Amino acid sequence: MLTPEQLAAAHKANIDMLFGLTRQALEGVEKLVELNLEATRAALRDAADNTQALLSAKDAQELLQRQAALIQPLAEKTIAYSRQLAEIAARTSGAFAQAAEDQAVEAQHKVQAVVENLSRNAPAGTEPAVQVLRNVVNAATTAMETVQQAVKQAAELAEKNFQAAADQAQQAVGAAGAAAGQAPRARGGRRSA
Repeated sequence: MLTPEQLAAAHKANIDMLFGLTRQALEGVEKLVELNLEATRAALRDAADNTQALLSAKDAQELLQRQAALIQPLAEKTIAYSRQLAEIAARTSGAFAQAAEDQAVEAQHKVQAVVENLSRNAPAGTEPAVQVLRNVVNAATTAMETVQQAVKQAAELAEKNFQAAADQAQQAVGAAGAAAGQAPRARGGRRSA
């Protein structure tokens, strides 16, 4: 049985964990808001600058060149935003995953302590039932550890896949920007030929 002091300590630990997770969630939201505000400010500045640049074009050829030149920086900024967003999500979810893992470990220790206490105080003749209970607890512990490991591996794989996709998008943007930069010159070269 738990004493009132143990119960109060467990209650305090749960409240501390709740406040810690709440703080982590709020920090994640704060970083997300900061990211979105900065992205919005940058988008407004870029829109004003780009509009001025497009309006100052002297002919259709120059307008097309300026439009093509705007595509690559926009795509790069979008990729950078996506990466920062993924980092915020990973840090926040990592804190929650760590807290869940810590709670699971603590719960496993408590269950094992209860089983050990039960086995020491079990009446004579109940040893087979106590052994079955121990086997069930051990199997549950092993299953929980397996699930935790699978969740970690899935999160790591998702992060690697996101990083690979972002890298591929960055390469595609670079190639598209290079192609767009060469295309107007090639047209211009044909006209002079």
